[in-house]
Amino acid sequence: MTAIRRWQIALIALGLLLFLVGGITLLNDVNPKRYLGIALWFAGALVLHDGILSFVVFGTNIAMRKTARRVRMPLPAILIVQGALVIAGIMTLIVVPAILKKGIGTGNATLLPLDYGLHLVVFYGVLAAVTVAALAVYFVVRRRRAA
Repeated sequence: MTAIRRWQIALIALGLLLFLVGGITLLNDVNPKRYLGIALWFAGALVLHDGILSFVVFGTNIAMRKTARRVRMPLPAILIVQGALVIAGIMTLIVVPAILKKGIGTGNATLLPLDYGLHLVVFYGVLAAVTVAALAVYFVVRRRRAA
């Protein structure tokens, strides 16, 4: 058995164990009346992830690789940008429901007290700066190794 196969088996076993723990926790701690809402939330998350986020990342991947051939962009630089896009997409999926709910309004002003839209824009700015810094470090290290 190869090392990769052992890792695959271990990660699958870990995933199944976590799935089991989550199922037991759900059955023990959550009121059965809330199961439908939880199922709808998971269905929405699945649609957003598989139907939107994965296509955006895939389309960006194709566009960047075609552009990279023309401008000779190395694969690690593409992967740094893709990582930033995945992080931005996940953060968007997490924060947008809070932004929408705050717009609708809540019965309790202390439930969503922050300006989540502004914080998301600030997060995007910081993520862009970190991505540019990571690209700069990569290109500096690459240039030094080539010399």
